[in-house]
Amino acid sequence: MTNIDEAAAMSGSAGPSPGSEEAAQVLPDAGFVFDRPGAALVVIDPQNDFLSPDGAGWPVFGQSVTENKVVANLASLFEAAESGDMTVAISPHYEYPADGEWRFGGPGERLLNALHMFARSGPLTVEGLPGSGADFLEQFKQFILDGAAIIASPHKIWGPQSNDLALQLRKRGVSQIVLAGMAANLCVESHLRHLLEEGFEVAVVRDATAAARVAAGDGYLAAVTNYSFLAHAVWMTEEAVSHIRGNA
Repeated sequence: MTNIDEAAAMSGSAGPSPGSEEAAQVLPDAGFVFDRPGAALVVIDPQNDFLSPDGAGWPVFGQSVTENKVVANLASLFEAAESGDMTVAISPHYEYPADGEWRFGGPGERLLNALHMFARSGPLTVEGLPGSGADFLEQFKQFILDGAAIIASPHKIWGPQSNDLALQLRKRGVSQIVLAGMAANLCVESHLRHLLEEGFEVAVVRDATAAARVAAGDGYLAAVTNYSFLAHAVWMTEEAVSHIRGNA
């Protein structure tokens, strides 16, 4: 079963009809060879508003987060990276009061704004941050706030074009990325696309991400379909951990 088929099965959506011309098409293997010394675990938005039942985004994202066991799978990735002395980088999302003056935004932006996700009191203060929706999930802090992990400047919409993630990785000699976090069809896919354009090889961990299901469609299914076309590898957490620990 392909990544596309598995994602469709999870969401209840149908793929190409068996025996059809579309179903017969198989994407070529990228030939990706994992090199842990030159790799980094990049986790996007491991924050309460996405991952905690108390978070502002839980009514929209919570079902997918729960079904994919995203919190447990991210914890497994963090633990593996720590044991393997692998570079870890976080690309967070923060919204400051001045961002409320933006004059336009797409539907996804409007949704996050309406939910008041990732709100902080300002860029130069942590007042009100601890325990808030913008804060990192408590169980991840031991890995994120250890003094070694890269915490990039915030991305402001979906992709890393507006932050220093790529620079931080390049300065550490990173050329491969194991990508996980939230949300699958928004920030994760946007990071994937931009990092590919920056010349990185990227493996996406597809059960360490999740997305909203709305009237417009299943964001997770859309994302995993695109990962299959774009990423150098699409792994489950167990496979990713095996690679990171050097057991693959």
